[in-house]
Amino acid sequence: MFEAAFPSAFFNKITATSPPLPTFALRWQQGVCQPAAMLKTYHIHIQGQVQGVGFRPFVWRLAQEMGLHGWVNNAADGVHIEFNAAPHEAQVFFEKMQSEAPPLARIRRSEMVEAPPQFFEKFEIVESSASSEPDLPLTPDFALCETCAEDLRQPGNRRHRYAFTTCTTCGPRYSIIKRLPYDRAETAMQPFAMCTDCQQEYDDVTERRYFSQTNSCPVCGITLRLFSAHTTPQRTQRNDNQHVVSVESLCEIQNVAEGNKTLNRTVEALRQGNIVAAKGIGGYLLLCDASNRSALETLRQRKHRPSKPFALLYPSLEVLAKNAELSEAAMQELTSPVAPIVLLPLVETPVSIVAFDLVAPSLDKVGAMLPYSPLLRLLGDDFGGVLVATSGNLSGSPIVFEDKMALETLTAVADFVLTNDRDIVTPQDDSVLTFSPFHQQKIILRRSRGLAPSLFIEDLDLPSGNVLAMGASLKSTFCRQHRRNIYVSQYLGDLESYDTQQSFRHALDHLTAVLQTPPDTVLLDAHPDYFSTQLGEELAANWGAKTVRIQHHEAHFAAVLAENNLLRSTNPVLGIIWDGTGLGSDGQIWGGEFFLREKGQLQRIAHLDNFDFLLGDKMPREPRISALSLCNGIAEAESFLVTKFSPNEWSLYNRLLRNGSSLRTSSMGRLFDGVASLLGLGDAQSFEGEAAMQLEQAATRFFKKHGLRSAESWLERLDNQGNMPFSVILTGLLNGLKKGDSIEKLAAQFHVSLVYGIRLTTQHYSANKLAFSGGVWQNGLLVDLVIEHLGGDFELFFHRQVSPNDECVSFGQLIHHSSFIIHH
Repeated sequence: MFEAAFPSAFFNKITATSPPLPTFALRWQQGVCQPAAMLKTYHIHIQGQVQGVGFRPFVWRLAQEMGLHGWVNNAADGVHIEFNAAPHEAQVFFEKMQSEAPPLARIRRSEMVEAPPQFFEKFEIVESSASSEPDLPLTPDFALCETCAEDLRQPGNRRHRYAFTTCTTCGPRYSIIKRLPYDRAETAMQPFAMCTDCQQEYDDVTERRYFSQTNSCPVCGITLRLFSAHTTPQRTQRNDNQHVVSVESLCEIQNVAEGNKTLNRTVEALRQGNIVAAKGIGGYLLLCDASNRSALETLRQRKHRPSKPFALLYPSLEVLAKNAELSEAAMQELTSPVAPIVLLPLVETPVSIVAFDLVAPSLDKVGAMLPYSPLLRLLGDDFGGVLVATSGNLSGSPIVFEDKMALETLTAVADFVLTNDRDIVTPQDDSVLTFSPFHQQKIILRRSRGLAPSLFIEDLDLPSGNVLAMGASLKSTFCRQHRRNIYVSQYLGDLESYDTQQSFRHALDHLTAVLQTPPDTVLLDAHPDYFSTQLGEELAANWGAKTVRIQHHEAHFAAVLAENNLLRSTNPVLGIIWDGTGLGSDGQIWGGEFFLREKGQLQRIAHLDNFDFLLGDKMPREPRISALSLCNGIAEAESFLVTKFSPNEWSLYNRLLRNGSSLRTSSMGRLFDGVASLLGLGDAQSFEGEAAMQLEQAATRFFKKHGLRSAESWLERLDNQGNMPFSVILTGLLNGLKKGDSIEKLAAQFHVSLVYGIRLTTQHYSANKLAFSGGVWQNGLLVDLVIEHLGGDFELFFHRQVSPNDECVSFGQLIHHSSFIIHH
């Protein structure tokens, strides 16, 4: 063996005219031709969340570190690497690629094979390939990283106060993707050609913006514009029923100085009590001063949102800690790349002038988030206080994401509109989560920005398929399986609204176009009147796909089984599926269900006793109607109910009860509503779950004073059919009211009675695994009571990555269908 130096031109001439080298090659490195020890050519294929996370630059640096030659590129099915190495070097390279991958990468599958011999002179990132059908997850949007945040703060930095700075570890991804693979030309960044400085960063391997597809700066980047909803900069008078939009441009920027001017004008407007609609990552947000009572009252009036809580944007954790209790888990979530809204308990005496009674009326929690984009960081820092940051929409409509629509509709709510010229391709609300108050169990309430759409569940191995699941109606999502990838859409809202239906279509059309192939099977809820069901039937006919209907609560159960890898469990699993509404297989309205899954078979084994479902959609909007129906036949209830109705209503509704309803329900959600009404916590609600939240809050106060084991159950036995008798619970509640027991104590006893009902049901079956799903399990206190009272005797399983509410139904439909295939 020898070592000698050769001119590179001489070496290039030899290799250019020679046939491919088989199992022997010379490694040309740093001007030296080294005799290589039997180099081979290898091909690595990495699948998972590996695009838009800095994976190619990572592979390049690793190859440089190990002195390897070859190439890496993005393709429609992941990342591909081809290189020369000795066998042991190849194995080390392959292992390091997985063990040292970028923090935002999620590798699902990886493979290394020996490839046909080919010689490489260097290692490089080569042009992406889109020749095959897409087969990879879609990367979510990432919150502003601390390094980019530091750029914003540093005078002299060329991105100082640039509202759209990003790098390979932060910034928009899913919200701007038009096609795969993930390259600038296939995103909303395509119109923005990089300036010389940005291109140099993009090409410089030592830069953190090396191959950053969202790279831009004030010279070549995105333009902020501020518009007024009236003809003069200062608001004087406004007719909110017939507002006139002049769309006067107050300021349009082209450079840093003008950008500062626009931001300064925006902050000035906020300080003067104005409402600003600001374009964020996934859509518009409505911002106003959270301490300005007039601004808050105006926002509620214009948005037609009388009591639903607003989220708050805090400039820092330090400011937030003065208002809310911050656990370590909550801080980790708030500062994570997801940067969700986190529901937090307020401290006993908030050190703040925030008008919490208007932000979250009658509640002792607040939804808080930190600035997750450069624009929000700048606005938050400049404003210096706490801002309301609620979805930019009219009540009941989806989030606005198009500039034209914002200027046409949000000016009915906002005084100013802060927009920019980068398109949002896929709109998304902010994700929302909470933690149970005692055991700190994480509960996802809304899965959207930062989490959607790809879903990764370790060890979930479904057969490859091409399936679309259409989900339910409230809290709608759809789920798509394409090959072995699972995509659960962002939260899309309640499909009773035409605008939400159009938003649902938009999101579904976009994902279908990205994946480049329609499904061959469409899964539907059993309810024929759901928009999602009807749209699914229409699309299936257009695509020539077959349809399969899946019962609502069975889908819930399937979702939580899959999240906890229980699909192949050889032991029986008891499912406690509690929510508001779902059409049962008997044509009735289910909602307080117990299922047993054993040997691949699923059976409904028990439920909350049935009661009359009255007055259609009026019942879930008015808890007093649930109370009336639940108390039918309980004589002592009349004195607590009669004052809740007018004489005509009382006569009519009782006549309906005497005649009996053909539609019955076992809804646990309506039981919560009815109990809340009996306790005087609300007879009507302006948003879903309002009464149940008040009931949970009252019970939580009791347990915080007296401990989680301080309340007794009214329920001591099940009925003769093994179902939960709500009449026993209500009788105990009414007796407590007559005795003068506190509302907090009675609310606590109600919660404990439900948990005891679960224990009573388990006594009839041999299952020691309990799985929980349905919107009722958003109740953190109920989760804590289950952990406290049942955790010592049973294995408990809750949702981990999707919400227990109807957002999980589409995923559950997919799992239910796939599980049927597996077992049949």
